[in-house]
Amino acid sequence: MKEFYGTAVTELGGVLRDFFRTRSGVLEAAGEAIARSVRAGGKVLLFGNGGSAAEAQHFAAELVNGMRHRDRPPVPAIALTTDTSSLTAIGNDRGFALVFSRQVEALGRPGDVAVALTTSGTSPNVVEALKTARAKGLLTVALTGEGGGEVAPLADYLLNVPSRSTPRVQEAHLFILHLLAGRLEEIIGVKDPLRG
Repeated sequence: MKEFYGTAVTELGGVLRDFFRTRSGVLEAAGEAIARSVRAGGKVLLFGNGGSAAEAQHFAAELVNGMRHRDRPPVPAIALTTDTSSLTAIGNDRGFALVFSRQVEALGRPGDVAVALTTSGTSPNVVEALKTARAKGLLTVALTGEGGGEVAPLADYLLNVPSRSTPRVQEAHLFILHLLAGRLEEIIGVKDPLRG
């Protein structure tokens, strides 16, 4: 068991080191861009499937509630994975590939931010949502695994983790999202994000 745990820890450490060696500048730029949107009155829409859906919800909670600074106003963030009535109605009537794009179409406004999570970069419903976000003038951020897959050209900021292991990619995504939430709090401070 120790060898099993040790291998996983070593793999994750290597993945994170490689990510920050090559993508730290993109992460910083994404944080600044999201902060600009929020200060201008924008909101953050998040989506993904399975474990990525859970991470989208987790990140939304950090933004709304505050991660370290409970005295700051909430950042408007919505996980598009939580409204089961909309998800099932859209999935049933229009198909599962449109469960996120239809919500982006309804809720997204130019200048808002769409944050997509997909380990493969090929999830059809995530791809469709990013296409819709782009068409509506939203800023797009994508967290993926190695290469970025089909979402790569649809992301203004691509945070592609250099691994094809789903567990390692998801673990890295959570770490990156925590850093991003913390950085947003530093940039935004305790000012009202809706007023700048």
